[in-house]
Amino acid sequence: MATYYARSPLPAPRSILIAGPTAVGKSAVALALADRIGGEIISVDSMQVYRGLDIGTAKPSPQDRQRVRHHLIDVVEMNEPFDAARFSKLAHAAVADIQQRGGVPILCGGTGLYFKAFLEGLGEAPSANAALRAELEAMPMPELLRELEKNDPLTFAKIDRQNPRRVVRAIEVIRLTGRPFSARRNPWNSELPTPNREPFFGLMRSGGDLRARIDARVDAMFARGLAQETEQLLKRGLAENKTAMQAIGYRQAVEYLRHERSLEETIALVKQRTRHFAKRQMTWFRRQFSLEWMVLEQAEDTNRTTERLCDGLRMFAGFTKSDRANAK
Repeated sequence: MATYYARSPLPAPRSILIAGPTAVGKSAVALALADRIGGEIISVDSMQVYRGLDIGTAKPSPQDRQRVRHHLIDVVEMNEPFDAARFSKLAHAAVADIQQRGGVPILCGGTGLYFKAFLEGLGEAPSANAALRAELEAMPMPELLRELEKNDPLTFAKIDRQNPRRVVRAIEVIRLTGRPFSARRNPWNSELPTPNREPFFGLMRSGGDLRARIDARVDAMFARGLAQETEQLLKRGLAENKTAMQAIGYRQAVEYLRHERSLEETIALVKQRTRHFAKRQMTWFRRQFSLEWMVLEQAEDTNRTTERLCDGLRMFAGFTKSDRANAK
């Protein structure tokens, strides 16, 4: 089942985690690794869970999903809620199922909060209050930020103010508990990332290389019909799903369909927003986790990256170069 481990003394880890910014090449590496070690992929992506959000979320193709089994893709309909707590529950269940069948779970994606929830839990926080959330979502963002700054300056200083969901959730918790969002007791309060019990790799590229890959991906998405896909999704309730509407590409495509800007301007804006998003992803991963970072070269193919990752797995298990040489 696992060609790589069949010829190596290294036992397969219980699970493997692969993270990194959008367009860095995570999915291709996870797919190649899964082929080599008998793995199955668990998508760690807050948007791939929605049925119909295909082109804009770069979901794996039907061929790739037939080649390697994928989990946590197409989990809910457009009008259903989905959050980190539900992801964590489903991901742990998928891991147990894969391991029970003798496979290796490979958790791969770019949603840092979902990785955090999976690894460390969600800590103490009240459940969402539908009525309060609707009230907060109707408020202008400047007003929400003023309230957050007044009641919780620490969270205000750190939060991503371009992310309405995060701001709304922080204020929701403050109002429901009467305490600052930053005062919650949870395992995330440590200033420094803790070592991981399972191998956790971060993929990264040079700024110019990643920018070129992002631009090419966005061009390809629109060429494949992102605007047309968005038009169909609007009929299924996309505009009413606050979470799905945060997906980069879809919101801008909706604005294009409403004639707020030209197609050329829309594509340029999506590229810009995606680059900013990639930077925020890198900041999150560096602050929150102790990752084994791998810098991918522009001309490096997937097979070479997979070989390097396999060497990383050997090192994680405590093998030295001499150990590997003696094992040959």
